Amino acid sequence: MNILVISETPEIFTLLEKVVVPKGYTIYHSAKRENIKTLVRHWGIRIIVLRLAKDETNDFLPLREIRNFDPLIDVILAGPPLPVEKTVEAIHLGAVDYVEEPFDGEDVLAILSRIQEKVDLRKQTYRLEKQLAEKYVFEGMVGRSAAMLEMFSLIERLGKFSSPVLIQGATGTGKEMVARALHQLSPRRGRKLVVCDCTSIPESLFESELFGYERGAFTGADKPKPGIFKDSDGGTLFLDEIGEIPMTVQTKLLRVLEEHRFRPLGSNTYVEIDVRVICATNKSLRTLITGGVFREDLYHRINLAEIHLPLLRDRKEDIPLLANHFLEASDRKFKKSVRGISQRAKRALTNYEYPGNVRELENVIERAVMLSTEPFVDLKDLPESLILSSDRAENWEAEEGPYPYGQLSLDEIEKKHIAEVLKAAGHNKLKAAKTLGLTRPALYRKLKKHGFKL
Repeated sequence: MNILVISETPEIFTLLEKVVVPKGYTIYHSAKRENIKTLVRHWGIRIIVLRLAKDETNDFLPLREIRNFDPLIDVILAGPPLPVEKTVEAIHLGAVDYVEEPFDGEDVLAILSRIQEKVDLRKQTYRLEKQLAEKYVFEGMVGRSAAMLEMFSLIERLGKFSSPVLIQGATGTGKEMVARALHQLSPRRGRKLVVCDCTSIPESLFESELFGYERGAFTGADKPKPGIFKDSDGGTLFLDEIGEIPMTVQTKLLRVLEEHRFRPLGSNTYVEIDVRVICATNKSLRTLITGGVFREDLYHRINLAEIHLPLLRDRKEDIPLLANHFLEASDRKFKKSVRGISQRAKRALTNYEYPGNVRELENVIERAVMLSTEPFVDLKDLPESLILSSDRAENWEAEEGPYPYGQLSLDEIEKKHIAEVLKAAGHNKLKAAKTLGLTRPALYRKLKKHGFKL
């Protein structure tokens, strides 16, 4: 693992070089801060030891800059002794630890060992996420939530039949993907799946588009047209947004579904067909029936089985899986080398409400991969509206937490947090220190400060 020491003088670098090189680390030194990003890329740096000047301990600006361009880099801060609240602030900003002068190489070795454990865990988590994503892909759809697993099971059971199915779900939830899955799992999978978007057909052309026409059936009919039903004969016809079909055409559609035959416009001869019809809607058909714009008998005919697609915001546990799935697809599409999504970007993606559902998430990830200048998607690659909305959700959740953050000082929050971690660790101080991201000496200093028994 490669380490970069940033300090105006070489003393820290010289001390660390003697300690870490025998342990297998490669270490570099830079006295300047202006070209950190270039050095990180050139040397493949994963850990930075940053010696802060006294005036930099007020705003931790160098730390903020490093975390902004690559949040996966682990930063160890070093410098003059700080008040505890400032040390806590540095760790909250993303520092692994703050090492006070006089500098102790063994302390840094302990921190590096903990970083290595974290990196190994990160790699293992990444592998597991990939395996998990592969495990929960069903006919191109991704999900591990109870609602999606139940839906996958229903699709699998309905796929083997030729009965009509009604798919209900908001725009962007993946209704066409469900229809394709039903077709692929059916005995008709070797035949055509014809998709008809009912919102794109003018009202006056519905009948001719669905059922076709003979030559001379109307002005401009210079040659016969088979129509969508004939085109899908032997296969599956997916009528998307079925609620848009005019009442006059609904009557003929009902008859076709019952008799499995129709007459094209201008013809006296019936055309026999064998078609499985799958319909979808983002509206309540019962409401349309009440309003007199949809036939109740047609509703019952197309609704022998019903599949409901959940909103994305109601299955948030699927968002990381979906995001990784879309990232891999976009990475292949744009021929880039984006390997993952930063944790803070994942939090933002998960907190967002997605009015456009899965389609919106797919667009967000595709845009992020396209814009990313780093080997991962980060906050800067996400739309500002998503980040702002996500921040509001995260702040609200924090206010509803186990204790009222807004009413406590930073010291009180730290004391409560340490107490909870100690309790969870069974009062094992070494385990608690690892969980808190502190060295054992650093934890003891905090315990003494807050009046805990040592």
